[in-house]
Amino acid sequence: MSAGNVLKGIRFPGRYIQGPGALERLDREIEGFAPHALILLDAGVYDRFAPELQSHLAEGRATLVRFAGECSLDAIAEAGAQAREVSAGVIVGMGGGKALDTAKSVADDLSLPVVIVPTIAASDAPCSALSVVYNPDGSVSHDRFLPRNPDLVLVDTAIIAKAPPRFLAAGIADALATWYEAASCERSGANNCLGLPGISLAYTIAATCRETIMTCGVEALADCARGEVSPALESIVEANILLSGLGFESGGVATAHAVHHGLSQLDEVHHYLHGEKVAIGILTGLLMQGDMDEYDRVRTFMLRAGLPTHLAEIGIVDVTPEKLSIIAERACRPGEIIYNEPGPVTREMVIRALEQLV
Repeated sequence: MSAGNVLKGIRFPGRYIQGPGALERLDREIEGFAPHALILLDAGVYDRFAPELQSHLAEGRATLVRFAGECSLDAIAEAGAQAREVSAGVIVGMGGGKALDTAKSVADDLSLPVVIVPTIAASDAPCSALSVVYNPDGSVSHDRFLPRNPDLVLVDTAIIAKAPPRFLAAGIADALATWYEAASCERSGANNCLGLPGISLAYTIAATCRETIMTCGVEALADCARGEVSPALESIVEANILLSGLGFESGGVATAHAVHHGLSQLDEVHHYLHGEKVAIGILTGLLMQGDMDEYDRVRTFMLRAGLPTHLAEIGIVDVTPEKLSIIAERACRPGEIIYNEPGPVTREMVIRALEQLV
C-alpha cells in the first residue's frame, strides 16, 4: 500500500463550549441527554461549587457526589454503583483531571453519555477518550482507552481564571508537549490513539497549540494571577484543553508522557501536578534528541512560566542511580509510548538526559 493510501484518522469530542458563564448552561445540557444525572464533583472544589450547581439545576435534575481520591479501579466501580442506584442517564464530571477521568470511565462502563466540566485548565484530560488509572499509592497503573470522546466539554473561563495560576502553568506544560510528541510520531510514522497515523490536521493543530502557548502563555498566567478573563487567557485555556486534547490523541504521544509515567513511580513526586512532571519529560526528550537550540528555547520559556526545569523542583532532591533507574525502567518498558520516537531509545539514554536535569 502506498503512503497516499494509508488509513489515517482524527478524533474529537461531541461538542466543546467555552466562555465565562458557561456553567449556567449545565441544566439545559443535562436535560438534553437524560432526566437525571450523577455529578461527580471533585472534593477539592465541592464546597465552593455545590451551592452554585444547586442554584443552576432544576429540582431533581442531578445527584451530587463528592469525589475524593485517585482515578482508581475501586473509585470507578464505586461511582458506577452510585450511578446505577439513582438511575442516572448521564454522567457529569466536574473538577480536576482525576475526577474527569473517573466520570469518563463510569460513563463507558454504563454505556451512558458523559459531560465534562473542568474547573482548572491543568491538562488536556477534558476532551480525551482516555482515563489515566492510578494505583491506590498514587503511581500510574495504566491508560484506559475509551471508545469515544466526551459528548460535551463545558468550559467556564470565569471559573478557570480564579484558580491558582500554578494549575494553568501545568496545563501549559502538558499542552507544550503536544507538538513535540506529535512531531516525533509524524516522523516515525507511529500511530495515534485510534491506532492509525494522524491526518495532516492533527499536526497542524499540534503546531498551533505550541505557537499559542509560546505567544500567549506568560501573559495569560499574569491575567490568571489577577483573576481576569482576557483574550490571552481564553486562548491558553483553548490550547490547554481543546488543542492539546485533539493534538495528543490524533497526533500521538512519545517521550514526555513516558517520562511522566516513570517519574510517577517515585513517592516524592506524587504531590506534583501532571503537567509539572510532563515539563521534565519534554526537556528529557529534547536532550535525548540532542536538539540543544530547542532545549534552550523551551527551558527559557518554562522559567518565565514558573515551570520546573530540574528534578529537585518536582521533589526529587536526593537523586540517586537507583531512582533514575526506576524512572527509566518504567518509561522504557516494552510497548511503551517512548518507542514512538523516530530514533532508537534506551534506558541509558533516558538516564543520561535526566542526569542533566539534576
